[in-house]
Amino acid sequence: MQAEKLHLTTTLFEGRNKQCSNNTIEFKDDNARETELINIYPDVQYQTIRGFGGAITEAAGYIYSLMNEQQKRTMLNEYFGRGKMNYRFVRIPLDSCDFSLSHYEAASDENDEELNSFSIERTKRYILPMLRDAQEVYGETLEIMLSPWSPPAYMKTNGQRNFGGKLREEYKNRWAEYICRYIKELRVMGLNVSMLSLQNEPNAVQLWDSCVYTAEEEKCFLRDYAWPALKRNGIDDIKLYIWDHNKERAFERALEIIDEETDKMIAGLAFHWYSGDHFESLAMVKERFCSKELLLSEACIEYRSFNPGENLINAQKYAHDMIGNFNAGMNTFIDWNLLLDSKGGPNHADNYCDAPFMFNVESGQLAEQELRAYIWHFSHFILPGSKRIGFSKYTDKLDFAAFKTENEIVFIVLNRNKQTIPAYIRMGNRCALVMLPGESISTGVII
Repeated sequence: MQAEKLHLTTTLFEGRNKQCSNNTIEFKDDNARETELINIYPDVQYQTIRGFGGAITEAAGYIYSLMNEQQKRTMLNEYFGRGKMNYRFVRIPLDSCDFSLSHYEAASDENDEELNSFSIERTKRYILPMLRDAQEVYGETLEIMLSPWSPPAYMKTNGQRNFGGKLREEYKNRWAEYICRYIKELRVMGLNVSMLSLQNEPNAVQLWDSCVYTAEEEKCFLRDYAWPALKRNGIDDIKLYIWDHNKERAFERALEIIDEETDKMIAGLAFHWYSGDHFESLAMVKERFCSKELLLSEACIEYRSFNPGENLINAQKYAHDMIGNFNAGMNTFIDWNLLLDSKGGPNHADNYCDAPFMFNVESGQLAEQELRAYIWHFSHFILPGSKRIGFSKYTDKLDFAAFKTENEIVFIVLNRNKQTIPAYIRMGNRCALVMLPGESISTGVII
C-alpha cells in the first residue's frame, strides 16, 4: 500500500487531567531524507496477535458487587465494548489467590478420593456474576484462562496453601483430576475455558497461595498426570501454557520442558513482568520454539515495589513493557485485576496493587487510572489477527512497535522523556512528520 494519510491519536496528562488530541497528517515524498526517521516495513511480518484481556479475581468480583448498575455498565463497556478496549480474554484463579477475600478450596477433604464434595460455590459468588456481565457486554463468548495458585493444603508437603511447598507424589493424579473437574464445571455452565496454566509462579515461595515446581517436576506433572487426565476427561482441546512466571528464566524453562514428547501438549509459554524487561529471553523462546505462543498472563503495579502515587510513571512502565514484549514475539496480553478498591485490594496477604479502574468503597466513586488510557492505545487499535511488522528507528528515546491489521498499518510510540521529540514516519518513499510531546503515548493509523 502507498501511505497517503496518518491519523495520530496522542494522550498526555497534566497532573491527573487527561489531554487527548487527534491529528491527520499528509504523507509526502521523502526526498531521500536520512535523519529522524522511523521506517515501517509492512511486508516484514512476525507473530499474529490474538488479543487482550484482564483478570476477574474474587477481589475484583467483590468490589464489582458494591458498585451501582451504571458504574458496572460503564466500566465493563470500556473493557469489553466493541470499539472500546476490545478485551476478549479473562483470567480467573482456580481456588483462592492473594486477591481473594480469604483462602478457599473446591474440595478440602483428604479422604474424598472421588471428589464427591467438590464445589465451586466461592467462584460462583463473586467471580461468575462479573464474568457473565462482561460476556453480555462483549456480545459473544469470552475466552477464559484458568490458573491454580495452590493445590488443596492437604495435597502439599507443607500442609498449607501459603509459603510454597510442593505437590505430594501420592496426590498428583487426584490434583490433575481436580483441575479437570474445575474446567468441566465451568464449561457445563456455558463458559469457554480455553486456556490453562499448570501453576501460577512455580518458582516463588509466596506469603500467599503458592506451590513450587522445578522444571523437571512441572514437565513430569504435565506429561504423566495433567495431560493424561485432560485426555481421559475429553478436554484435551484446551490450550496449555507452561511456566506462568517472570521472564528472566523463561528461556531455560522452555528448554527444559519442551521436547519431542511434550511438544504436542504445550500451546505456549505464559509469563509475568515483575523481574524486569528481559525481552531477549522471550525473543530466544520465540526463535527456538517458533510455533509456541507467548502469553503475558499477569502484570500490575505492586505497591510494595512501586510508588502508588506515580500514576503516570507506572503507566509508562506498562507501555514500555508491552512494546518490548510485542517486539520480542508476544501474541496475547492479559492484565491482572480489572478492578480493585482505592487501597489496591482487598487482598488477604496485604499485597496491594494498582488496577485500571479503582472503586472508593467509602465515597462510592469509580476512578479511572492513567494505566487504563495507556492500555487503550494498544487494545483499541491492535485487533485480533493483526501481524507485528518490521521497523527501524533513529533513537532509543522512543519505544516503538508496528502492526498490520486487515486494512491498516498501526504503530504505537511512547515518549517517556520531558521534551518533545520529532519523527518522520516513513513507508516506502513517503514520509509524515509527527511531533511527539514529552511524556506522551501515541497511536498512528496509516491509510
